[in-house]
Amino acid sequence: MSSVTGVHSLWTMAAEVPGKIPAPRIEYTQLAPTLIVLGAAVVGIVLEAVLPRRTRYYAQLVLSVLALASAFAAVIGLAASGFGSATSGKQGIAAMGAIAVDGPALFLQGTILLVALIAVFTFAERRLDPAAHGKRVDSFAAQAAAVPGGEAEQAAVKAGFTTTEVFPLALFAVGGMLVFPAANDLLTLFVALEVFSLPLYILCALARRQRLLSQEAAVKYFLLGAFSSAFLLFGIALLYGYAGTVSYAGIAQVVGDGAKEIDPALAGTMGNDALLLIGGALLLMGLLFKVGAVPFHMWTPDVYQGAPTPVTGFMAAATKVAAFGALLRLLYVALPGLRWDWRPVMWGVAIVTMLVGAVVAITQTDVKRLLAYSSIAHAGFILAGVIALSEHGISSVLFYLAAYSFVTLGAFAVVTLVRDAGGEATHLSKWAGLGRRSPLTAAVFAVFLLAFAGIPLTSGFTGKFAVFKAAAESGASALVVVGVISSAIAAFFYIRVIVLMFFTEPKADGPTVAVPSPLTMTAIGVGVAGTLVLGLAPQYFLDLAQQAGVFVR
Repeated sequence: MSSVTGVHSLWTMAAEVPGKIPAPRIEYTQLAPTLIVLGAAVVGIVLEAVLPRRTRYYAQLVLSVLALASAFAAVIGLAASGFGSATSGKQGIAAMGAIAVDGPALFLQGTILLVALIAVFTFAERRLDPAAHGKRVDSFAAQAAAVPGGEAEQAAVKAGFTTTEVFPLALFAVGGMLVFPAANDLLTLFVALEVFSLPLYILCALARRQRLLSQEAAVKYFLLGAFSSAFLLFGIALLYGYAGTVSYAGIAQVVGDGAKEIDPALAGTMGNDALLLIGGALLLMGLLFKVGAVPFHMWTPDVYQGAPTPVTGFMAAATKVAAFGALLRLLYVALPGLRWDWRPVMWGVAIVTMLVGAVVAITQTDVKRLLAYSSIAHAGFILAGVIALSEHGISSVLFYLAAYSFVTLGAFAVVTLVRDAGGEATHLSKWAGLGRRSPLTAAVFAVFLLAFAGIPLTSGFTGKFAVFKAAAESGASALVVVGVISSAIAAFFYIRVIVLMFFTEPKADGPTVAVPSPLTMTAIGVGVAGTLVLGLAPQYFLDLAQQAGVFVR
């Protein structure tokens, strides 16, 4: 069945043949990565119900790692079989037009799975906080439903409870993220958005320390996320009214050639340009919220600061990859005929996002908030590649997302190590002299900051060079100039933190650097390795992104 037909045509066929509803044709092999992750998430929920508390942590950790590694192997298998290459002729649409299996989808799914695998290691870290009542503790509340500071929470801490539900919640979020950039119709896009958003709202509220701040962050994220979902859904309704279909190929056809067959039920609305423009704008609002672009960025600093730091790292990396993948597919596959309308708007959004992210970051005094505004600026840089509207634009965005993910995960993993009596010491003043107290930790964090700043020989430089080159080739030279100015502004506050760590006297009552388990060491090590490899020898990965940079239509 072609990608243009979907649920609507399924019902039509059922009406034509009374008593018969055709069975949907599902390509299980092509959907294997998503099915493995969601299947493991369901098994994780069952384990929570049947296993005794003392064994849940190890069972959930092993299950999550195996599931994510297996799903990544499935992605590699699909790519090796030719599904990721436009020249192989194997790229196609699966699940009756709902899911695209092509280069960008597989590249982004592989990136999300690697990010999730490293993030699970930080979730499982239990050596950073001192043991409570003789039992090791992690970053998550002992009992999420207990009132902060109440008797139930104290009893849960004393009993050594841990919220092991974070592992299946993370797997459900990853499952949604895998579908999001591969969604080939608007309804699948919306369902995927909800599947990965709802677990993230819960994960944000589960911090062991500063629980009220964590719950406030989750409520803000939930309320603003609900608004953005509503905008997205309203945009889907208007686009369906315009095109008479929710499939990307169908919408692109109607935008390009006009409606060939008028659906009688939609005769009054099909081909109405007002519905197309308003619907497209609302869809973009919903996706730009997830990306963290200005002016839909207000949730980012508060949520990044309040959420448990391992969750912040996971969200900052994986959500951006999934959201930009979905944005690329929407603009390049469904709305290329509308580019003269959306391109000027995206120009404005990109410029404002780069400048606001860079300028406001200068005023921040909290490391997590600083990294949040840094992520907003990076969203602006990536939008420059999206605006390019070329194969180089797609491949540069894919490479930038992969490079940015490893740097972000590593940076937040380092933040979890710097601690004082109240937990993580995130106020910048407490990082003074860290380079003298713990030279290795400060040096690793400095590598990540230099990559964020886009200094040569790091992955950040290669990524920025690729997106700016694609933007310049497409005629967006002014955008590149603003991007370079924003990068220069941003470099100031990254280098300011490096100066603070290495050239300031440490305070007597300053924080200590906790010695992590091999789990967090692995996460930081992979982050450093990814940053340096993608900076020093990026050609193989740039070629990989180039091969993967063609959407199936």
